[in-house]
Amino acid sequence: MRPSAAEPIETRAQAARTLDFRTIFDTYGLFVLRTLRKLGVPSADLNDLCQETFVVVHRRLPDYDGRASLRTWIYAICARTASAHRRSIRARREDACENPEPYVTDAAQDAAYQDRDIDARRAVAEIEALLAGLDDEKRKIVVLHEIEGLSMSKIAGAVGCPLQTAYSRLHAARKAMRVSLERRHLSPPSRA
Repeated sequence: MRPSAAEPIETRAQAARTLDFRTIFDTYGLFVLRTLRKLGVPSADLNDLCQETFVVVHRRLPDYDGRASLRTWIYAICARTASAHRRSIRARREDACENPEPYVTDAAQDAAYQDRDIDARRAVAEIEALLAGLDDEKRKIVVLHEIEGLSMSKIAGAVGCPLQTAYSRLHAARKAMRVSLERRHLSPPSRA
């Protein structure tokens, strides 16, 4: 007898609910920090928003239904947390930083003084500037597809849009990033 389509989803949801919260935090902590950073959260607010994200994860874990992977589900919570943070900044009439400073760990601070890391830091700053130039919907798609490596069908489910819309946003984001690069007098790598 073939298993029904609902069984794998229910199994995934049960598996996530049986994980202890500490395991989830240890597994996805850096993912959440990296995701929030890529969604434009300033470094000064990263730890607070990471904590807010995991408060929501802890509170909503019993409601996790397994339709999306746990990673995708946590990403959706990150996206809502970052979006709410940006709205609160605008409500307080504070200007959100267009090019927030990069998130730097202690190990990265030590390496930042070495010449070999200069190019890498410039590349990260360039990518962050390109992401900052995108609207929220396009930035989410680019981060999930290009940086996190998720499939477009998972991305569409995570952001709550049809698959074709997700592809359209990715195409529009890539075009906007190309235009931005051209304006900065940088050319994208040629496809040989």
